[in-house]
Amino acid sequence: MVKNQGSISGFYSIFNLTLLLAIITPLQGQDTTSVMIEKDTKLIEIENDTAFVVIEKDTRSGVIERDTTIVYPGKPLIMSLILPGLGQLHNKEPLWKPGLFASIEVGSMFSIFYANKKADELRREYQEFADDNWNLFNWWSFTKNGPTSDAQWVNGRHYAEEGFKAMRNFSGTHHLTLYLTGELVNIFNTELISSDSLDMLSNYLESGDISLVKDRHFYENIGKYDQFVGGWSDAATDWYWEEKDVGDSIEIVIKTPNKKDYLDQRYETNQLLSFAKYSVSALMFNHVISG
Repeated sequence: MVKNQGSISGFYSIFNLTLLLAIITPLQGQDTTSVMIEKDTKLIEIENDTAFVVIEKDTRSGVIERDTTIVYPGKPLIMSLILPGLGQLHNKEPLWKPGLFASIEVGSMFSIFYANKKADELRREYQEFADDNWNLFNWWSFTKNGPTSDAQWVNGRHYAEEGFKAMRNFSGTHHLTLYLTGELVNIFNTELISSDSLDMLSNYLESGDISLVKDRHFYENIGKYDQFVGGWSDAATDWYWEEKDVGDSIEIVIKTPNKKDYLDQRYETNQLLSFAKYSVSALMFNHVISG
């Protein structure tokens, strides 16, 4: 009986192992999501040299679930390129990161809007200032007649010296555009004419048929070039000169108090426009680096 019991126990052990392998082997390398395992089989009765084997099944099932979510590495990059900080938020990074990128984004956009708006306001102001303090008749009169007798000498130099010849000529490196109306259109057979021809238009300056084309070039030229200094209302009495270091040489710059004021206003405007450009660069850089 003991021998039979041992044989049965050995056979049972082999059978149980074989059954387990038969169940597990087909599962190798497959994507099966559940596995059934049987265990706790035991010998419960031996009677009249007959062994009865009762298998009690303690069936337990385990579910192995696979994560089928597809991860796209480029998705956070695209999100951050669209809105800096969004990719970091998607990746569940520390909140200070998306907060930093979002702050730079908002700050840059505000700076661009503010700087451009303020620059546009200042541009209108300096253009209005120029319209009030620079005119064609003053330019013609100063260029032809020079300053008043009390203002012909400035800091030991006379206005007729070679170094100041630019302010004594209508023609030069640049010109203004004049708009003709009325009878002048028939006389000169054109509506637009260069300021180089101002001398032959002198008899019509107060006719009301000659006006200036006040475009971007006009507002730049009257402040930048000595050729047009005579158009400022204070040129005949308060013109002055100063030296400007341009690196390898020294240039003579001719100014008046009104011209200097005008240049200062334009400088402030240009500084704001430069700031707006830097803000645009910061905005673009923020989109790239946040990705």
